Amino acid sequence: MPATLPLRLLQLVTGLFLYGFGIALMVRAAIGVAPWDVLSQGITLHSPLSFGLVTNLVGLVVLLLWLPLRQKPGVGTVLNVLLIGPSAQFGLWLLPPAVGLAWQLLLFCAGLLLIALATGLYIGARLGPGPRDGLMTGLHARTGWPIWKVRTLIEGSALAVGWWLGGNIGLGTLAFAVLIGSLCGFTLGWFGIGRPAVGSAGPRPASAQRGHG
Repeated sequence: MPATLPLRLLQLVTGLFLYGFGIALMVRAAIGVAPWDVLSQGITLHSPLSFGLVTNLVGLVVLLLWLPLRQKPGVGTVLNVLLIGPSAQFGLWLLPPAVGLAWQLLLFCAGLLLIALATGLYIGARLGPGPRDGLMTGLHARTGWPIWKVRTLIEGSALAVGWWLGGNIGLGTLAFAVLIGSLCGFTLGWFGIGRPAVGSAGPRPASAQRGHG
């Protein structure tokens, strides 16, 4: 029996909170973060804004790019923009920076696994794609380019600008890119999402990106 709307909303909010906390774990590990988080870090270094607020603002800008693409956000899209940033900022407030390679690896792996779980939760709620995935699917529909090419262009641009601004690129960035798709494949399966059509409408980690959707 399909979950009721209140349960889906609870699943969505839980997933988004855990996603932000997973980002914080990887930031504190300091061995490299996901492309969109590299961008948020870079902007933070050149502004008085917190990492969490910058994450929100970047999500909002991406969402505004939906307008010429005629994409329609869902409640999950809006909550994605609003909740992941504060959750990440809370995690950064709570967690001290990792000291020593062993702790760095532990925090990074915990963050990666938490993000994969969170992705399954909030995509599984089926209440709308994340802003970055909506941009991806919108550009795909308008240009006719393959999804992988559009995704590479978007993620590569965020990564390049973030690196130029001083964001943290490292082995963790590569590990995220290589592993997140497979891990999310497992967690999405737990919530009954295994068909490509559904996965393509979800947030960015489901397509081997999230950073966040």
